[in-house]
Amino acid sequence: MPLTRYLYQMNRVIQSRFCIFQLVGWGTFIFINIFFAILFGKFSWQMVERLLFFIEMGILFSYLMRETINKSGVLLKNLQQQIIIFVILTLFFALFITTIQIPYEIICNLRISKTIPLHVNFLYTFSQTAILLFIWNCLYFMYHYIAKSRKQQMDTLQLEALVKELELKTIKAHINPHFIFNALNGIRALIDENPDRARRAVTELSNILRSSMSVEKSETVCFKDELKIVKDYLALENMRFEDRLQVEYEVDDKTLDQQVPPMMLQTLVENVIKHGISRQVKGGVVKIISDFRNNYHSLAVQNTGHLNGGTKTGGFGLSSTQDRLSLLYGDKAKFEIKQLDTTLVEAKVLIPVSLN
Repeated sequence: MPLTRYLYQMNRVIQSRFCIFQLVGWGTFIFINIFFAILFGKFSWQMVERLLFFIEMGILFSYLMRETINKSGVLLKNLQQQIIIFVILTLFFALFITTIQIPYEIICNLRISKTIPLHVNFLYTFSQTAILLFIWNCLYFMYHYIAKSRKQQMDTLQLEALVKELELKTIKAHINPHFIFNALNGIRALIDENPDRARRAVTELSNILRSSMSVEKSETVCFKDELKIVKDYLALENMRFEDRLQVEYEVDDKTLDQQVPPMMLQTLVENVIKHGISRQVKGGVVKIISDFRNNYHSLAVQNTGHLNGGTKTGGFGLSSTQDRLSLLYGDKAKFEIKQLDTTLVEAKVLIPVSLN
């Protein structure tokens, strides 16, 4: 029973911490009283006996007050209700302690001055006890209020992290390249015509599938590994388009060690093939550019084609890219797609440079 054991251990920690706070708090109270009694020449063993009895009552009733707070669920109520109950508990336990303290002092002949009227002594002891319990309650409620706030913050952060993880997994689950079906058809056609190329195509396809399956394991991958997958993908697409597809690379070697979201570049390239090259009768060029721009890793995919409004700006591929960048980097990463000239479209991602 791991949960039961965990709760038991947490309860022991809380109990031990409460005992330490009690000893430190009431011990400090004893030290202050004795110190000032000596300082002003009022120290006596009678005063010490009164003080020790009061401390015993304070420890006992503060513990009972704590049990009352916990069992009645005061800390779960709203702040206004907590304040009201807080005041009531303070006055009630102060009255309880006073009704025990005064008779004890009379029986044991420990009154400070017998000339002081009993009701005045009662009110004085009650007010002093109420102030002390008020301070105790303030510290106790403040401690739990801060602890509760910290727990809520941690729960919020954990919830945000969980939501982020689920959103990323949802996006990743959709990045299941539909080009696989086209690749399989191409491989089938090559089996008789070019068996060697068909075998290489199977290897390239397996590399892509392996990468797609490992996407769940990390939020980012090395750009060098991502680029290998893209090259395999473009090699498969080349079976379909042949001379209609031309691929160019302009990659700064220094960017190969940078971290990028897995399958992001492949998603952009797939979008280019689907909405750009496949719609060109004569095909076109796909150019992959990777370099540094200021404090960003600039990753661009250019292609022959035209930016057709909703067709290019919508769709799951581009929206998933924007969502993943937002989830991983917040507003630090940038994504844009634009028409560079009459025949060239560019999709560019700017990722904050990770310093290794």
